[in-house]
Formats: sequence, structure tokens, C-alpha cells
Amino acid sequence: EHFVESGGGLVQPGGSLTLSCAASGFSISTGGMNWYRQAPEKELEWIAAIVIDDHPAYSHTVEGRFTAYRDHAKNTMYLQMHNLTPEDTADYYCASAAGIWGQKIQVTVSS
Repeated sequence: EHFVESGGGLVQPGGSLTLSCAASGFSISTGGMNWYRQAPEKELEWIAAIVIDDHPAYSHTVEGRFTAYRDHAKNTMYLQMHNLTPEDTADYYCASAAGIWGQKIQVTVSS
């Protein structure tokens, strides 16, 4: 059971990125899914969740700019990020509520 991550990289301020985590060996449809991030020198921060009815929830730091969703047919979860700022620079992680974590996805927002 693991995730296959993709979508990180370098983006200019104001830009957009979409992160994805494809689940392997388990279904993303059977429970809640979360996104976290850890900025340099900072603690791990929860930023978004997709609960069992696909209703999303967001931290105040990303609400209105980020969209979390999942594609049940592709068994993949996504994090669309818009209007990125340098403060969004971090390692991003997907995680199932059951405790399966993806590897870090590096996002750097810089001009």
C-alpha cells in the first residue's frame, strides 16, 4: 500500500500547480484523505482534507486558493494550488486517514 506522487516543482509567484497522489494497493474511496505541508524550519501543517462524502475542508492559510479532490475511477487524489506565494514553498504530503503517507512533493514558489 503506497502512493505515487507527482506534480511538484518550481513556480513563479501567482502561478499554479496541481499535485497528485495515486493510490496503489488500497482504495482512496474508503476513507478520508488529507494534505499536509512542511515549510523550511517549520512544523508539519495540515492544509486540506477530503472527507468520506468528498466534501473538502481547508486550513485558513490555503482556503480560497487550493482545491482538494479525488478521482475515484483513477484512485487518485489531487491538490490544485492557485495564486501561489513564496510562503507556500514547502514539502507537500498526501496521507490517508488510515495512516498511509506519500513521499514528499517539493514545491518552490520563487521568481
